[in-house]
Amino acid sequence: MSAPTHTSVRENTETYRAPAEAGAPRLTGIRGATTVEDAAPRVVELERYDTADLRLATSGIVLAIHRTDERAVWRLDLPDAVDGERLERPAPGVDPDLPAELLDVVHGVLRGAPVGPVGRIRRVRHEQVLRDGRRRETATLTRDEVQLATFGAAARLENWTETAVRLTLVAPAGLGGALADALGETGATPTGGDAEAELDRLLREAAAPRPERATLRRKHPGGPVLAYVARHVDVLAAEDIRARRDEYDAVHQLRVSARRIRSALQAYRPILDPVRTGGLVAELRWLGQVLAPSRDLEVLEERIGREIAGLPPELVLGPVRAQVTRHFARSRAEARAAMLEALDGARYAALRGALERFLQDPPVANPRARGGLAALERKARRRFDRRLRAARSGEGIHDARKAAKRLRYALEVTGGKTGRLKRVQKQLGAHQDAVVALGALRDLGARAHAEGENGFTFGLLHGRISAEAARISAAL
Repeated sequence: MSAPTHTSVRENTETYRAPAEAGAPRLTGIRGATTVEDAAPRVVELERYDTADLRLATSGIVLAIHRTDERAVWRLDLPDAVDGERLERPAPGVDPDLPAELLDVVHGVLRGAPVGPVGRIRRVRHEQVLRDGRRRETATLTRDEVQLATFGAAARLENWTETAVRLTLVAPAGLGGALADALGETGATPTGGDAEAELDRLLREAAAPRPERATLRRKHPGGPVLAYVARHVDVLAAEDIRARRDEYDAVHQLRVSARRIRSALQAYRPILDPVRTGGLVAELRWLGQVLAPSRDLEVLEERIGREIAGLPPELVLGPVRAQVTRHFARSRAEARAAMLEALDGARYAALRGALERFLQDPPVANPRARGGLAALERKARRRFDRRLRAARSGEGIHDARKAAKRLRYALEVTGGKTGRLKRVQKQLGAHQDAVVALGALRDLGARAHAEGENGFTFGLLHGRISAEAARISAAL
């Protein structure tokens, strides 16, 4: 039998825990409980899945099968989900396979480790709906006979009775207190969490302790660099999940986090261990190259779409928008497939592991690095100045843009001001975007011609963007 349908707005919910086999509370004589409707008992089960070392639990991720009499579904709950958003897939059969699309989302956390059952909650559920003399629903009591088990080396079995009390907006004053008293007579006391929270706590406790990152005093010459790298390693891990879900701007943020880490290690390499940082810099550069096509195509499609939308209708000749959509759909699909293949590969997993080991066992400060962070920051400034002078002469604008980013991220490490630098970087970036757009418009125009369509609009946009690039170059 399905659970009762509650149409009232819920005002609040309280959860109580009592010993196993505690009886139902006595509700007679309670104002607001003129009638009590009992639903037939039903069984609700949850089975948690994780790696043997509980990598998902320690990352705040929950992968589980939820079973009721009506259906069974896989659910994936991610940390920092918006409004409790979760991913769900059907779980047919007695022993359903893990959905590949859910495992793909957390591949960066699993890194190839097998996944299996690590815990189970079985509830025998009794629901009671309370109504007042006017037949209005005032509260719902959901009483579960809970059996919780964890598996593996730290296996344990626990039983208790858990009751959730939900009051509606029409509940009379004092109903919550009266129900708390009735539950108290059964040995129930308020608790801060439900059975799922308890299972999560037990799994986290059973997990192998995550190696701690080294904490360095601020006065340590490399401390600010390592703190900055640690912050963006965490960002990289979070954006990895979003990128796999193809969320908007996730690839860009993943790429920026990799670039920030790389720039900090490059700018302050002499104060750390050049050998250890050199390997990480090379692999982070590779990751940036892997992510670049997906991000660049996303930006480029938006840019050309805006340019087309800004033209008078009489200058948009032929199926221009359809041609752009076809072109970028194919290119983005190819780029995304290549990106996911790299993110699922051993090289990326090794990079993630190397970053964590670097933070857990960081290099000691190099005593021969003179001047500390300030001297290295000045070096980054001189590098940018040289590249900018070259850009002003009409050469190396892209190199100046890369030097600007490196300097900006170096300044972020030390808390330096970046406002003016951001404006220069924005102009340099606009020039680079224009250069890339020109190449795409040439390809679109040539394809339109080859397919017997009119390439006028693409040629017109090419001219406009070419003039814009020239203006930016002159403004430098």
